Amino acid sequence: MSNDGVEIEGGAAETRKREPAFNLPQGLVLALALLTLVHLVRTYLLSPEADSFVLLHFAFVPGCYAVACPEQGMGWLWSPVTYSLLHGSWEHLIFNAFWMVAFGAPVVRRIGPGRFFLFWCLSSAAAVAFHTALHWGEMILVVGASGVVSGLMGAAARFVFSPSGRISRQFAHLNRRLTIPEALSNRSVLVFSGIWFLTNFLIGFGQIFGPVAGGAVAWEAHIGGFLFGFLFFPVFDVVVAETRRD
Repeated sequence: MSNDGVEIEGGAAETRKREPAFNLPQGLVLALALLTLVHLVRTYLLSPEADSFVLLHFAFVPGCYAVACPEQGMGWLWSPVTYSLLHGSWEHLIFNAFWMVAFGAPVVRRIGPGRFFLFWCLSSAAAVAFHTALHWGEMILVVGASGVVSGLMGAAARFVFSPSGRISRQFAHLNRRLTIPEALSNRSVLVFSGIWFLTNFLIGFGQIFGPVAGGAVAWEAHIGGFLFGFLFFPVFDVVVAETRRD
């Protein structure tokens, strides 16, 4: 069997034949549709005052956790997830959607829509938890699905690379999941992760890109999301697969 060959309980051969190369998983399509719908409504239907209300109650604000609960609303309960549905511009949304398609598709195919929903919520919260730890008490708005996208990238790093180091768009979700020691000794994973972290650190230190869409890039949330996906993906992974070499 070739390097991309996979055996999986329950008839993997038939699954491989039926899996379209470019069809997106339904759960991912619904997520992208929701993100687009939210931004359409905010951009074209809401007044500036109404949109400000949405941002104040559903965007994430690190500083709200330094304020006693009786002195604020209940947004601190849901904002660690709802901020990921809001975007600062169409460019922001399109950028996140592009990377979500690239790395979210194999993850969703592997774990299914239900676990993807749970992964979204927890990776979103983990991303801003890391951000809050570095910006405690700051009254800044955080929006965007970048933390979730980073979580999907971290999760994908655990299984998308074949033994040859390449990614099969059709069947990457059937690869054996690497253990953390295996991932940290895999050249493809190291190069991918190294470039990803370097890019985010450069963003953080203002050496590339700089302010976008009227605000800074929340690179710390990216780090939190990636680490969550990389470390905790096995909790969501139920695929029983084994990659075999010749």
